[in-house]
Amino acid sequence: MENLIQLVNRLQQACTALGDHGEESSLPTLWDALPSIAVVGGQSSGKSSVLESVVGKDFLPRGSGIVTRRPLVLQLHRLDGGREYAEFGHLPRKKFTDFAAVRKEIADETDRETGQSKAISTVPIYLSIHSPNVVNLTLIDLPGLTKVAVDGQPESIVQDIENMVRSFIEKPNCIILAISPANQDIATSDAIKISREVNPTGDRTFGVLTKIDLMDKGTDAVEMLEGRAFKLQFPWIGVVNRSQADINKNVDMIAARRREKEYFESTPEYQHLASRMGSEHLGKVLSKHLEAVIKSRIPGLQSLINKTILELETELSRLGKNVATDAGGKLYMIMEICRTFDGIFKEHLDGVRPGGDKVYNVFDNQLPAALKRLQFDKNLSIDNVRKLITQADGYQPHLIAPEQGYRRLIESSVITIKGPAESAVDAVHAILKDLVQKSMSETSELKQYPSLRVEVSKAAVESLERMRDESKRATLQLVDMECSYLTVDFFRKLPQDTEKGGNPSQSIFDRYNDSYLRRIGSNVLAYVNMVCASLRNSIPKSVVYCQVREAKRSLLDHFFTTLGQKEGKQLGKLLDEDPAIAQRRVSLAKRLELYRSAQTEIDTVAWSK
Repeated sequence: MENLIQLVNRLQQACTALGDHGEESSLPTLWDALPSIAVVGGQSSGKSSVLESVVGKDFLPRGSGIVTRRPLVLQLHRLDGGREYAEFGHLPRKKFTDFAAVRKEIADETDRETGQSKAISTVPIYLSIHSPNVVNLTLIDLPGLTKVAVDGQPESIVQDIENMVRSFIEKPNCIILAISPANQDIATSDAIKISREVNPTGDRTFGVLTKIDLMDKGTDAVEMLEGRAFKLQFPWIGVVNRSQADINKNVDMIAARRREKEYFESTPEYQHLASRMGSEHLGKVLSKHLEAVIKSRIPGLQSLINKTILELETELSRLGKNVATDAGGKLYMIMEICRTFDGIFKEHLDGVRPGGDKVYNVFDNQLPAALKRLQFDKNLSIDNVRKLITQADGYQPHLIAPEQGYRRLIESSVITIKGPAESAVDAVHAILKDLVQKSMSETSELKQYPSLRVEVSKAAVESLERMRDESKRATLQLVDMECSYLTVDFFRKLPQDTEKGGNPSQSIFDRYNDSYLRRIGSNVLAYVNMVCASLRNSIPKSVVYCQVREAKRSLLDHFFTTLGQKEGKQLGKLLDEDPAIAQRRVSLAKRLELYRSAQTEIDTVAWSK
């Protein structure tokens, strides 16, 4: 079975490379889901010496005050052979074989982030060490807890450090390595205090006792190491670090490990505990425990990765594609977006999407209702018929039938149909405009580019207005046609009243009696109703032909013509995506790459039962 810690190391390296540092952000974090070990201790507790002992190299900056001012994510990779080396996350192609240079780079990189001040930063430094003298392990070195600020540091630094430490160790996947010096009262241990606050059950806490060799004569740490003075869920592990004199003399770390082992084996008080003491044992215990934790987390990790990939893909799909860089690519991109919009608009008209049925409702309900409200019979009252017939005769009464009167009566009634006809045109225009806006909102790419959305909307509405004007002209012409040429056969088939209509010896007043005028009004009403029925059928044809059909066929034709005349810079202005959205897409793509690589890494491992 492949080493699980190496798997997590690769995932953490991928996190580092692709910008997932476990920081608070709107992006999902894989880093927080990966088990890790955070090293916690007070200032001068021997924390850095413990880390160097586990690594077997002298590589951490030293000095007075707060030396560790940024989290150091330390990934240890065991080599079967070859020369040991170190690599930094911010210098991925540079291998350090001189560990004094590693120490300097840690200090320099800290200063690059914080300046020359003694301030702290939450931005981690990532360091990988490859060596035959390490076990596979990931450790996070955190700034030492302190109680007072020194010169050059803000007063808030005490709380800032504590907040930083808490942000790491309060996460359920973090194993806490609490470092406490044996020559101080354990009740005052900063590491134990904060560890118990975030992990009261102790199931994530390992205790390490340092400076055992520096205890006052006549005292020892046996009660602590045996868990009688202060019990933890896991046994305490004691270590003996190099003395300051050893550090000054650059005593070899491997030799220091041997001397540490000899100390526990040769000191009577600790001989019975020697097998589980020392930095080498500490590294092995942590490595074994970390591997067990990782193994238990794998199923949940797989589920989290699969779920997050789906969420990231969904959001990326919603945000759309990256903007093309060249003019041809931009033009093609705009055309494709417009075609998508146009296709959605047509789907609304054709019934694939809702809304197109409203056009039919205009013809089936609104237009007939408007025609019915015209009430032609009121326009053809006896008084109105008498008035128009008389006016049409002029100075000389008609001989046979009042033809000019008929024409004027018909025209005055038919002309009122223009109102409902115009209303039908306007109603369909309003529906088409509404469908344009709906189609806009349903075209996700147009949400991505506000300027393009405005221009396409403007172009579509202008096209609809031109179509409306043409439709109104054509539709009103239908009414004018009915006024300009009457259907003669209709009147030829009417019964002729020669006695009343053609006897010139009667006075004009007898000729225009109520019965006669009522007969004329009845004839005209019948004709007008026939014309109205005909227009009720032809008006929808005109409106559909001039508006609906044209909108389906050529809604954006004029826009496409002007688009082809624009230069790259002008096209770019149409694709002026919100920078926040562009950055979000880049961030999502990188995070998706991370989760997909994590999915591949985990799926290729054969898990043991």
